[in-house]
Amino acid sequence: MSHISQPHAQRVTIPMLQRWKAEGRRMVMTTAYDTVSARIADPVVDILLVGDSVGNVCLGFENTLSVSVEMMNHHVEAVARTKPRALLVADMPFLSFHISVADTIRNAGGFLQRGAAAVKLEGGARRIEMLKALVDSEIPVMGHLGLTPQSVNVIGGFKVQGRTASEALRLLDDAQTLQEVGCFALVLEGIPAELAARVTDSLTIPTIGIGAGVGCSGQVLVFHDVLGLTDEPRPKFVRTYVEGVDTLRDALLRWAADVRSGAFPGAQESYRLPGDLADAIANWAPLNSK
Repeated sequence: MSHISQPHAQRVTIPMLQRWKAEGRRMVMTTAYDTVSARIADPVVDILLVGDSVGNVCLGFENTLSVSVEMMNHHVEAVARTKPRALLVADMPFLSFHISVADTIRNAGGFLQRGAAAVKLEGGARRIEMLKALVDSEIPVMGHLGLTPQSVNVIGGFKVQGRTASEALRLLDDAQTLQEVGCFALVLEGIPAELAARVTDSLTIPTIGIGAGVGCSGQVLVFHDVLGLTDEPRPKFVRTYVEGVDTLRDALLRWAADVRSGAFPGAQESYRLPGDLADAIANWAPLNSK
């Protein structure tokens, strides 16, 4: 029988993550969109992200832009009901932090009221007003720089960022600004490994990489990508540890074959009447036949 390693049974906190950065201890983050994925992942990882990637991973959208606050509330509540040990972070979806400070605080605060410990927000210096407002409201914020999926139309697709001098320097500046504003950690997505390592070395807060090389403080991948639960072509930065689609489909095929052959359910999956009722059932006849 295998046993899941639990490197830290106590609930993960923001100060704990920042201490790990100072100690050089690598952090692990994955997505969770429901109670099943949360319960599977929680004993293993340090951070659970209820990502707006639920839109394209689970809800059939082309990208994350169609995900609403109401949708995110639904998934945050589902994950929070598991009372995870890992730090629970909720993504701020498109338009939830773009219109006004009041809306931004209300939407982020709603995630905390539903059980999240922090929110994640895409963008750099242009989001400073909203970031300051959240931090001033004592809402912990994880930043997100590099390839920001909510900007897919602006950047022309899911393309690696920071490959020009101006982009790289702006990202370094943005990372410093986000730390100074009060972000407790940064996600670095889709940037050259050397740039991500430079950003990480320049900060006191942790960086969590996805498609950003090994020089970050930790790594994040989508739960479904790690477990091979998607049929679509996977990005270069994904490493799949089991072909979950094939494994699960094979199990369903075996179950379906047992149903069609009559091998399922068997005696062990069936309930039996008490002996004295068996005769009554056997002797029953419809009323209109008597």
